[in-house]
Amino acid sequence: MSAVDQVLSCADNALRTLAGAHLASRSSPAAVAENAAELAPEQRRLSAALMRVNHVGEVCAQALYNAQTLATNDAGLQRQFEAAAREESDHLAWTRRRLEELHDRTSLLNPLWYAGAFGIGLLAGRLGPGISLGFVAETERQVERHLQSHLDRLPAADHASRAIVQRMMEDEARHAADARAAGAVELPGPVKLAMRLAAKLMTRTAHHV
Repeated sequence: MSAVDQVLSCADNALRTLAGAHLASRSSPAAVAENAAELAPEQRRLSAALMRVNHVGEVCAQALYNAQTLATNDAGLQRQFEAAAREESDHLAWTRRRLEELHDRTSLLNPLWYAGAFGIGLLAGRLGPGISLGFVAETERQVERHLQSHLDRLPAADHASRAIVQRMMEDEARHAADARAAGAVELPGPVKLAMRLAAKLMTRTAHHV
C-alpha cells in the first residue's frame, strides 16, 4: 500500500476499534465453555470489571500493532504485525461480547487508551525492527502475566470468561515467541519498568471507568 493508503487503513482500524465494529474470525472460546450456575451480583461485577480491563488491553493492542505496521518499511514485519492484529481483533470482539453478556460496558476512556498506545507504538516502530519487535515481545510477556492474574481472580463459576482469558493467554504467548524469533532485542530494565507502571495505571483506571 502507498503511504496514504496505510494512513487511511490505520484511521479505519481506529474507528472500527472504538465503535466496536470488529468481528471475530474465530469462534469465541466462551461458546464451548461448560455451562455455569448464575453468577452472584458481586461475582458478575468482578467478572465485568476484569473483562473491561481485558477489552482495554485489546484496544491498545490494535493501536500498537497498527502504529508499528505504519512505522516500518519492512514488508515481512508488516505482515507479521497485521497477522497478530487480526488475532487481537478476535480478542477485542470476544471481550466486548462477554461484557454485553455480563450486562456491563466497555471503558469510557477507550479513545484515550487508543491514542496513547498508538503514539507509543509509532515511537517503538521508528526505533528500528529489533526495538519494535522487542517492544512487542515485552508487551505480550507482561500481558500474559496480567491475564494469568485474572484467571486467578475470576469467579470459578464464570467458565465463559475464564475460557476467553485462557485462549487469549495462548495467543499472546505465541505473539511474543514470534517476535523473539523474528529478531526482538531485549529492552533495557528502566523501559520495562515504565511499561509496567503505565500498564498498572491503565488497568486500575479501566477497572472502574
